[in-house]
Amino acid sequence: MAFFFLSLSFPYSMANFILIGICILAGILFRKSKALPKDAHKGINAWIIYIALPAVSFKYLPHITWTKDLLFPALAPICVWMLGWLFITMYSKFSKLSKATSGGLKLVSSLSNTSFIGFPLIIAYFSEKELAIAVICDQVTFTLLSTIGIILAIRSSQQQKLNSKLVLKKVLTFPPLIGCILALILPRYLDLSALDILFDKLAGTVGPLALFSIGLQLKFGGWFSEIKHISFALLYKLILAPFSVLAIALLLGMNGMITKITIFEMAMPTLLTAGVVADQYNLNPKVSNLVVGIGILLSFITTGVWWLVLTYSGLF
Repeated sequence: MAFFFLSLSFPYSMANFILIGICILAGILFRKSKALPKDAHKGINAWIIYIALPAVSFKYLPHITWTKDLLFPALAPICVWMLGWLFITMYSKFSKLSKATSGGLKLVSSLSNTSFIGFPLIIAYFSEKELAIAVICDQVTFTLLSTIGIILAIRSSQQQKLNSKLVLKKVLTFPPLIGCILALILPRYLDLSALDILFDKLAGTVGPLALFSIGLQLKFGGWFSEIKHISFALLYKLILAPFSVLAIALLLGMNGMITKITIFEMAMPTLLTAGVVADQYNLNPKVSNLVVGIGILLSFITTGVWWLVLTYSGLF
């Protein structure tokens, strides 16, 4: 249990681990006590998508110095997405899953939680200076969700029919994508440094609120009947996805800290917002949120194993 011993030496990271548990547990307790309306999570999700996530882009993107060495962390999330789509497509055909369930599994299997969980784990296992690499993975992952992820959600939804105008409208009006584009353009013409503290505070609400929202929706009752779907999704997300990126790095003869951090980021559990989008489009939210919740718990063990592989295997 390398994670346990390392976390004792990093109080800040341990605080993040405790926060994750508190937020999910709080959501579960609020749901069970019926202290909040049944659909309270939808209001929380609206804040995350319309306010907090665009702030994340403004917090990080303007401060990144782009170099060719960052191509690997930029391309890795795309590889994980493509392989995840292929893996779940094959599984869906074999298991004869509904379109909604298949779409939900693709979302929660192919996008990594590179920030809220990824950042503190990188600080714990590596160092804070390596977060610059993690930010690249995070923004590319976020862009994937904002574009192809939304297209997938629309196509998989049983509530909406796919047409080019609808897709274009949904993608171009997705607040996180708008925030990403503006964060890349506006700083070239305007000095937004005075707003850095504001963006930092708003971005800081993503993790706690997203986890609380998941807790409000997380129901373990009947989870055993969905264990096959959950297992296949987590097999890819926690094991096969980082292994695939590791294999690509070895084939290309890549090594060094950038390579290690990229592989480690791809070993993270599901992007929290992927579960939010799955809920918005009714893509079997029960299974999707179980994958997110259980994946977070398991990742505290699997990421420790991946750290050992990256550090002591002699591959890098």
